[in-house]
Amino acid sequence: MKIKVFFLSFFCSFTFVFSKSKKTLEKNPFIKTIIFSGGSLNSQFPIIKMNETLFLSFDDISGEENFYYYKITHCDFNWNRSKLLKSEYLDGNDNNLIENTESSYGTLQRYTNYKLSLPNNDVSFKISGNFLLEILDADDNIILERKFLILNQKVSVDLNIYPSQNKDRFYTHQNVQFIINTSRYQIRNPNNDIKIVILQNDQWDNSKTILKPQFIEKDRLVYRYDEESEFEGGNEYLFFDTKDLRSTNQNISFVRKEDVYQHFLFTDNPRSNLNYSNYSDINGNFIPSTTLGENSNNESDYSIVYFSLAKQLEIDNSKIYIYGKFNNYELNEENEMIYNPSLETFEGILLLKQGFYNYKYIIKKNNVVSKNQISGSFFQTENSYTVIVYKKGFEDLYDMLIGVGRINSFELKY
Repeated sequence: MKIKVFFLSFFCSFTFVFSKSKKTLEKNPFIKTIIFSGGSLNSQFPIIKMNETLFLSFDDISGEENFYYYKITHCDFNWNRSKLLKSEYLDGNDNNLIENTESSYGTLQRYTNYKLSLPNNDVSFKISGNFLLEILDADDNIILERKFLILNQKVSVDLNIYPSQNKDRFYTHQNVQFIINTSRYQIRNPNNDIKIVILQNDQWDNSKTILKPQFIEKDRLVYRYDEESEFEGGNEYLFFDTKDLRSTNQNISFVRKEDVYQHFLFTDNPRSNLNYSNYSDINGNFIPSTTLGENSNNESDYSIVYFSLAKQLEIDNSKIYIYGKFNNYELNEENEMIYNPSLETFEGILLLKQGFYNYKYIIKKNNVVSKNQISGSFFQTENSYTVIVYKKGFEDLYDMLIGVGRINSFELKY
């Protein structure tokens, strides 16, 4: 297969300043560029209403056309499998073959693009809540899984965002406060029936859960917590653009072509000791695209992207990762960086589809993750926040998703 030849030639000819240690991709190294979207409420994480559609797309870069199937599972608000039967949350049947495929066209790296939309002619949803989509191969191995939410709007959520009320965190944190309006939906016991999850930039790895309202008023549940609903502001994401494979676009130092194109980014520096600098980002997301074709699904090529980070901080016994939506914000061997003592830089290699990418560098030490030790944290940083409202009363069989509210820190109040 071409991919095997490609990686063999790549690692044998790799003489640049990066480490010679072999890097693996993912648990399934051939599954790349997973895009899962849907609904008008969210861009990175799908939250759809009952009449809206989900879209999944991914590439298999093995160069072969394999068979993949999908399975849907209902979960509680903690993402444990619910006790419902499949017939209680789905109309029709899942475990169906993904039939919408396209082979790559005009690319150096061969791949097959797979697309799935939900609901479809085979299956639709009956209820709201948390759902898990699993994609399986012909041997019933799970090759990827993604979370999504289905909303049955019963309440509205009004949000405000402030700097931290704690003077020690005023310049580094953002505080989310909100009110749930229940005038059109009776909640008998809000302290027990309502659960809240708050997301920053659609990411679940630092989500916050609040189980009780701070104040219960007529037709209103008031949440004006301090630390319980605070997030580090972080910093704007770094970015690069490979839509034109041959061009040194923004933040790309130089380009070379071997079996595939290779893009070398400028060396990044830690930003924690710098002042905040305002520029637009897409909050960690990525957008596959190409200037040489009309259909980015099967006409965008792949390139090897080289990352490097100057060592300007003492981070003994820590691991550094390249972090972004490109791999669902996971920390694994693929995006772990390796220290090059001769240049005093941390270096990493990723095989990525053409497009516009956000990324940052994060640290993990003793199983504790620090998202902002390298990039810094500022209350001015642009972030989006999502408040998710679940309800499960004594008489209910599952956690219903009854409300969603969103706010951007552009609306920050002082």
